[in-house]
Amino acid sequence: MTQQIRVGLFGTGRIGQVHAMSVATLDEATLSWVCDPFVEGAKQTAAEFGGRVSDDPHEVFASGEVDAVIVASPTKTHLDLLEMAVDANIPVLCEKPIDLDIGRVDALRAKAASAGVPIALGFNKRFDRHFVELRRRVGANEIGALEQLVITSRDPAEPPAAYLPQSGGIFRDMTIHDLDMARYFIPDIVEVSARGANVFSDGIREANDFDSTVVTLRGSKDELVTVLNSRHSAYGYDQRIEAFGATGLLHVGNKSDSLVRYWGSRSVESAGPYQDFFLERYAEAYRLEVAEFLRAVRGLPSRSPGFEDGRAALILADAAEESARTGVAVAVNLN
Repeated sequence: MTQQIRVGLFGTGRIGQVHAMSVATLDEATLSWVCDPFVEGAKQTAAEFGGRVSDDPHEVFASGEVDAVIVASPTKTHLDLLEMAVDANIPVLCEKPIDLDIGRVDALRAKAASAGVPIALGFNKRFDRHFVELRRRVGANEIGALEQLVITSRDPAEPPAAYLPQSGGIFRDMTIHDLDMARYFIPDIVEVSARGANVFSDGIREANDFDSTVVTLRGSKDELVTVLNSRHSAYGYDQRIEAFGATGLLHVGNKSDSLVRYWGSRSVESAGPYQDFFLERYAEAYRLEVAEFLRAVRGLPSRSPGFEDGRAALILADAAEESARTGVAVAVNLN
């Protein structure tokens, strides 16, 4: 039997719990350390999923008892913990974004490039099997040359008011996943245009952020990507992608918990609601994301997005923010 990979987890909030559960479901891994300044949260997570508890990252790295770490702590801690992992020669899966400041990210770029261990970024949508199949079929030339990509992402409800000031804004917090998905299909983006609006949330307006956005990206071959975002959706978590090419179209729609449809005198093809939260919609993708990271830890080929993907997504998010504030298209260079 292959020896289990001992995983250290930083952060026991909502996304930390998801990763802890993913590790627990994988035969090849075990949770060995759980670290959080809120030590009670760490204790609760360890009680459910195993592992020793600490409120000090240095203790975890110095323990000699972790073969890999997952950084699921608040954004402001990501870059420092990622660098600590590289310095300790320990593979790391870091949640997005790497940081809110591209200058700090670029300052770590050379060290990340020369790291002797895998660095993976938490863009879980790349592991959704429906999106993976869509990309495979686009790559197989099923619709000819890709000309247009439409990515729709709408949350069921706006985030808590206390979260908004630390979120980095909608482009760096929410849209960044869709910007990475755009690059998953069209890696070479050269221009970003964006518009932001405040149509329903006074709280988001007061935080100087947008509740609704549209982003247009242009690829180096003049491919066009449209990203539609909203912080609310009355019908559930709205996650769709449409790929249009020279000879056809491919589409991934929303998921509901039932395939049953109703036909009657008042409505036809009536269905139950879409899944209402990202944890439902992407539960499998999160597990596959961790599993793919563990392949890299073992030295096997892995399709995990890396540091450069995280950097590129942040550049695009920054450009979208600039364009939305100025009304001007922004040229980008992701090299």
